[in-house]
Amino acid sequence: MRDALSRAVRTLQIDTRLLGMIAALVIVWIVFDLLTEGRFLTPRNLFNLSVQTASVAVMATGMVFIIVTRHIDLSVGALLGFIGMTIGWLQAQVLPDLLGIGHPAIWVITIFCGALMGAAIGAAQGYVVGYLAVPAFIVTLGGLLVWRGAAWWVTGGQTVAPLDSTFNLLGGGAEGTLGATWSWLLAAVTSLAAVGLLFLSRKRKSDHGFAVKPFGADIALAGIFVAVIFGFTSVMNAYAIPARAAARMFAARGETMPEGLVLSHGIAIPVVIVLIVATVMTVVARRTRFGRYIFATGGNPDAAELAGVDTKLLTVKVFALMGFLTAIAAVIASARLRSAANDLGTLDELRVIAAAVIGGTALSGGIGTIYGAILGAVVMQSLQSGMAMVGVDAPLQSIVVGLVLVLAVLADIIYRRKTGD
Repeated sequence: MRDALSRAVRTLQIDTRLLGMIAALVIVWIVFDLLTEGRFLTPRNLFNLSVQTASVAVMATGMVFIIVTRHIDLSVGALLGFIGMTIGWLQAQVLPDLLGIGHPAIWVITIFCGALMGAAIGAAQGYVVGYLAVPAFIVTLGGLLVWRGAAWWVTGGQTVAPLDSTFNLLGGGAEGTLGATWSWLLAAVTSLAAVGLLFLSRKRKSDHGFAVKPFGADIALAGIFVAVIFGFTSVMNAYAIPARAAARMFAARGETMPEGLVLSHGIAIPVVIVLIVATVMTVVARRTRFGRYIFATGGNPDAAELAGVDTKLLTVKVFALMGFLTAIAAVIASARLRSAANDLGTLDELRVIAAAVIGGTALSGGIGTIYGAILGAVVMQSLQSGMAMVGVDAPLQSIVVGLVLVLAVLADIIYRRKTGD
């Protein structure tokens, strides 16, 4: 049985580290489902888990690039809080006075300002690291203190609410979802894209004379992709919107809810944002010169510089990208809470780094994947959510997460020694 499984893995050319992570995630889910008497693996909890994971997953994709280039960013949690407070202040106190309450452009301007702010701050930190040669650990540790203090300074420590109603849709909730029909459509489009890219990659390898998997293996992989996508969509559609919440949604549109109608949440908008970010970041990592430079620099900075890569400017770009993604995460986090509080993003820097490392990103640089970081974020959030449902105290939760992080790094080191990576 074991030999047959090993042959199947080799035939499909599946990353064994990825399989190990998926197996660990399944075990975590099963254990917590047993401990909670079947409440963990329910559509409602899995929906909430997907929304809670979104902001960390978005930042984790950027942290992959940071760590791959042999740097670290300890400021992302504080920066998320600062941007969250700032965009909350803009849409609650500034833009309504300028444009009028409920103006349709408020949420657009808010997101644009937040993204610009995040990219600018990230670029500034990257400049200090790249051109002034100050270690990233020191620069971003200083940033952690500066931006956390700045978040308090923006509004004097007061929670900002309410936020723009359209903006709040980006955080999920009963109204911030695609609904059943659009969720099935997204699943169909995503499945077609995944299968198309799989066979396009096969054709490209074959055209250039590289070895390809047996055709049946690609068919099996395509079937797995489609099954996972439609399975996830089915679970999200199985979570029905409570009747009272659905009635309020109809009333807000001046309509009356039909008797006996049941509405499904479907896929949450934050999950769609994660899907878009993951797709773009994967393309950047694998198909662009910028992505190749990132991994070349992380693998051997001196060789990359001798080959003509401007590693200093590359550092600025990578940190600017991290700042931009932190701004996107700030939008998701503040919209999910429908407010911006001073403690927004607290300890998120540790969750993001842990997600990237658990996902297989090597702290020594040069190795990392976007899908691994997102899976790592799901593992982290599953642990925290499961322990909260079981009733584990917050200090003990931190102890468990810390031990898991250390064990994940140790397992990664052992794996690389065995495989020679």
